[in-house]
Amino acid sequence: MFPRLVEGRIRAALADTPVVAINGPRQSGKTTLARSIAGDTHRYLTLDDENTFVAARDNPVGFVRDLDRAVIDEIQRAPRLMLALKQSIDTDRRPGRFLITGSANLLTMPRAQESLAGRVELISLLPLAQAEVRNTKTPSFIQNILEGRLPARIERGVTGDAIMEIALTGGYPEVLKRTDSTRRTAWCRQYLNAIVQRDLPDIAAVEKPAEARRLIDALALQVGQLTNFSTLAGQLGLSSKTAESYFGLLEQLFIVRRLEAWQRNAFNRLVKTPKVHFWDTGLVAACQRLSIEKLRTDRKPLGALLEGFVFAELLKLAASMDEQIRFSHYRDKDQVEVDFIVEGESSGLAGIEVKASATIASGDFTGLKKLKSATGADFRLGVVLYDGDEVLTFGDRLWAAPFASLWAAD
Repeated sequence: MFPRLVEGRIRAALADTPVVAINGPRQSGKTTLARSIAGDTHRYLTLDDENTFVAARDNPVGFVRDLDRAVIDEIQRAPRLMLALKQSIDTDRRPGRFLITGSANLLTMPRAQESLAGRVELISLLPLAQAEVRNTKTPSFIQNILEGRLPARIERGVTGDAIMEIALTGGYPEVLKRTDSTRRTAWCRQYLNAIVQRDLPDIAAVEKPAEARRLIDALALQVGQLTNFSTLAGQLGLSSKTAESYFGLLEQLFIVRRLEAWQRNAFNRLVKTPKVHFWDTGLVAACQRLSIEKLRTDRKPLGALLEGFVFAELLKLAASMDEQIRFSHYRDKDQVEVDFIVEGESSGLAGIEVKASATIASGDFTGLKKLKSATGADFRLGVVLYDGDEVLTFGDRLWAAPFASLWAAD
């Protein structure tokens, strides 16, 4: 079992909160972690078991009534269970009674919001971060850049084919077990098929799941780009409303992730259109059927793939932090942009550009310089992540750093 960065947060929450929810995509390791943490003290029940599911769906109050302490897996399959949990907790508010997992975003489920508000701590468990794969203790990239510095010790040699392989593989534990790229692609495509055929109907009435599956493949070609649902829908023969609805459902299932545009009231020339990303670049690579060999021949898809990989790593690091981290992108009407803006609750902001190259030039900092000028004292640091080994300075609070900075620790 890989060490998980959020384990400490989960254990702390169980010590003072009645319900702790581990939320994240299927096959990200939620069940393994939940049983590791609470397997000796809690009864384990999974709604993926048909008999358990029917009992929870048809008689939620009776299902919960006799439970003292329990792990309830895949709770999104029986939304009425949320109200039954509320009733049980209101009569017995001991901390750590229920550890629940969900493969759909519980924050977007009305019954969960209404029933468990103030009673649950929600913690995201995403596919494995490189810090978890490499067992890096307390990776500090986000904390450091918000303090205006870069990690001190950075792994060398993760460049070229090595960084491409990492981005192509992604972080699902089952994919990491497979050494053959064809087998990895097959697993990812079957995974996506299962999501739309099984999990999508659990959260919404979808008449044609195959349309959502086609949308996933189309979105994989849009990674890192501004999202125009009208154009995308037209290409797929869907209405714009249908495409946006499917996108929202895929967001709930942790397949895609909208990256909103950064904006302040004073900056009216900023483009406000969001970008599209995936929670895992292994899925992107599978949809596009990318491989090391293809990327060596045609490097055009590499920039978007690495941009998506960086964002996925940032999301995983942020999930392990107590501080709320907000991500956005910057783009103005002159097409000057910054791939990611990272903001803490009270510690200013940092900008990140991604470059799929081993060479860096002053022009690569155009967007970061503009962001720095626009935000003044709030600007802590701007960094271009690139395919190299050295940390290099390009001016006041402007740096180039290897991709390996993402999993470095002080």
